[in-house]
Parts: sequence; structure tokens; C-alpha cells
Amino acid sequence: MTQIAVAYSNSTVEAEAMPVVAPRGRAIHQMLLPFSVAYLIGAFVTDLAYWRTMLVMWERFSVWLIAAGLVIAFLAAIAAAIDLLVNRQRPAWFRALTYVVAIALSIANVLVHSRDGYTAVVPTGLVLSGLVTILLLSLLVGGWSLTYGDGLGAAR
Repeated sequence: MTQIAVAYSNSTVEAEAMPVVAPRGRAIHQMLLPFSVAYLIGAFVTDLAYWRTMLVMWERFSVWLIAAGLVIAFLAAIAAAIDLLVNRQRPAWFRALTYVVAIALSIANVLVHSRDGYTAVVPTGLVLSGLVTILLLSLLVGGWSLTYGDGLGAAR
């Protein structure tokens, strides 16, 4: 059996107390936004799977994905409001309104998906999921931010 000797030192290095400054990174909502986008686009994929296979499992997956996407979107909206107030950022109006329209369509979509059977997805749910996917993919072009930074590195 191999033994390892551990040496302890009682000497300590005195270091000057320096303030720790955390660099400003990404805005909080930028970290949450991709999750809601992924859930809502995933709902479109599961709607397509339901349309092709008629397995109820896919319709249930769609409902859960839309609901999860809406919860994360709500949290991202709160984080964006905080980012606007605290970090001195400006809203990116076109991107924010595009996101709001996509979320409004998703709310309507979750209500459509709450129906039973085939009509819960085809054709209305599938069309709504497709529109939401197109709107959310248009947000991908400029990054995941609903705000513009103040030039100090707050948001890019």
C-alpha cells in the first residue's frame, strides 16, 4: 500500500485587502430567455410529432412544454424589468414586442391545447406553435437580449 505524506505549513501570507469588483456580464433575462424559447419551440416539434403519429403522448408533451415555457417567460420578463431598472439599460422595443406577441400567442396556444383529442393540436394548435416558433427564431438573429446596454458592458 502506498502512503502519502502530507505536509502542513503554519505560515500565512498577509495580503492587502482589495475590494472585489465583479465585472458586469450578461443581463439576467438573457440567461432565462433561451430556456423559454427552447420549451416553446420544443412544443412545435411535439405538435408535429402528434400530427404525424396521433399518439396522445406528444400532445401531452406539448402542453407541458408550453406551460414550462410560459413560466420561464414570466420569470424572464421579471428579470428584464429588473435589468431595465437596476442596470440602466434601454428596452429594445421591437425585440421586446416580438417576444410579448409570441408569449400572448403561447397563452392562447396552451388554452387551445387544453381541449381534448385531435382538435387540441390540429390545425389551430399546430399553426399557433408554428407562428410562435417563427417569432422566437427571429429573436435569435440579434442575440438573446430584450434590452440595450448603456455602453458599460451591461448588455450586449
